[in-house]
Amino acid sequence: MKALKITYWVTTSIVALMMTYSAYAYLTQPAMAQGFAHLGFPSYFRIELAIAKVIGAIALLAPLGVKVKEWAYAGFFIVFVSAFIAHSASGDPFSIRIMPVIFLAFLAASYYTYHKLPKAA
Repeated sequence: MKALKITYWVTTSIVALMMTYSAYAYLTQPAMAQGFAHLGFPSYFRIELAIAKVIGAIALLAPLGVKVKEWAYAGFFIVFVSAFIAHSASGDPFSIRIMPVIFLAFLAASYYTYHKLPKAA
């Protein structure tokens, strides 16, 4: 039980920290604006995605209801799969395309352990 809880918090924290950092980078680093242009996305999408990532990270970490967390997991799943597709379609190197897949694995571990943890009454 303790290992399950540790696995949940470590994987969830990694996902939440990475999403928070990427949201910060989206809003502050000119290279990210260029990256979104390279992928063919409009500039406003970068801002929308940054806000959504912060909200999702909070939803994963905060003691909220199961439905809210399910939406956060679903949203991040879509983000990671879409990032992989966008980077693959734009011809980016494997080292860039694999990162969303790695974070998808962390998300899957977090999701799995979240549902294995006993729920408070």
